Amino acid sequence: MTAVFALPPAPPLAGAAALRAAIRGFLAAHLPPGDATRRANSWSVADADFSRALGAAGYIGMVWPREYGGHERPALERYLVLEELLAAGAPVGAHWIADRQTGPLLLRYGTEAQRRKYLPGMAAGTLFACIGLSEPGAGSDLAGVRSRAEKIPGGWRINGQKLWTSGAHRAHAMLALLRSEAGSERGAGLSQFLIDLDTPGITIRPVIDLTGAHDFNEVFFDDVLVGDEALVGAEGNGWAQVTAELALERSGPERYLSSHALLVALIDAAGDNPVLRATIGQLTAELWTLRQMSLATAAKLAGGEDPVVEAAIVKDLGNDFEQRVPQLIQAVLDADLDGSTDLVRLLAHLLQVSPSFSLRGGTREILRGIIARGLGLR
Repeated sequence: MTAVFALPPAPPLAGAAALRAAIRGFLAAHLPPGDATRRANSWSVADADFSRALGAAGYIGMVWPREYGGHERPALERYLVLEELLAAGAPVGAHWIADRQTGPLLLRYGTEAQRRKYLPGMAAGTLFACIGLSEPGAGSDLAGVRSRAEKIPGGWRINGQKLWTSGAHRAHAMLALLRSEAGSERGAGLSQFLIDLDTPGITIRPVIDLTGAHDFNEVFFDDVLVGDEALVGAEGNGWAQVTAELALERSGPERYLSSHALLVALIDAAGDNPVLRATIGQLTAELWTLRQMSLATAAKLAGGEDPVVEAAIVKDLGNDFEQRVPQLIQAVLDADLDGSTDLVRLLAHLLQVSPSFSLRGGTREILRGIIARGLGLR
């Protein structure tokens, strides 16, 4: 049986207090005003001006090499900054995927030309990316993708459809998983392509959620022509690349802080109410445990490992936690509370959107299959 979370907690980060003070000062100066509900699930809330200011301050691409616009800061400093941004409910959705996944994947698998074309803009908070994975008919079965890339002289012809593509309507480029070998099945014959979304033949249509928000999209490719330079990594190696990339997506603090704004609002409103205080204690203890697990996974990623199983555990338990936060709080609140308060508005919002938390990045059933295989149970 494979051991997970074998690393001890990360050692105290030198200068952590000063860094927290600096990012809190930035937030005090740049956090845009808005409804309280924008502070919940804020890594899906986009504000291009805020992302640009964050990039100019050096808080995007923090661990990347300086030659590509990065800042060569320690990985745990980046983790600390992400915690502060999410705890404050900052609207980081515009640049989030580029900073979390697309940039690191280009550093690992991309060509020098791809790095120089895309990374400086990503680090500056001016070039946004999205991920083309899910498709109609495939559900959460990522290996079932059917969108295809056909080799032609000098490049590729792309046809197909992607669904639930977060941020595609504001992104400049998509990192898409496509079937590049005709007749291939499952994880074989897949490749990744970085596609500029202003390329002719691409249509982006919104998918509106229960709250009326537009974050998801469906993206259609109709005889889209891209050059050979769009291929990321080795042809046919897409499955290995994308599964390594998913560890970056599944283990960060966003996997347990999406409902954090509601917990803060409950703390502010609890007073001496013993039931509310007990609920706060329970949720805070779970939150701290998840943070330690996420930090241990971040340490493995920083050390060059691919902690796929650990990341799946963090996401599964983290999603369960952030979905239960509004349910538990709803159960202990008085039904006649003033509906105009931040607490009630946040609660109503999260009760509607939190069911989606366990879908993005892989459903709970898929994650538990990964965990079972990693532990030698199947």
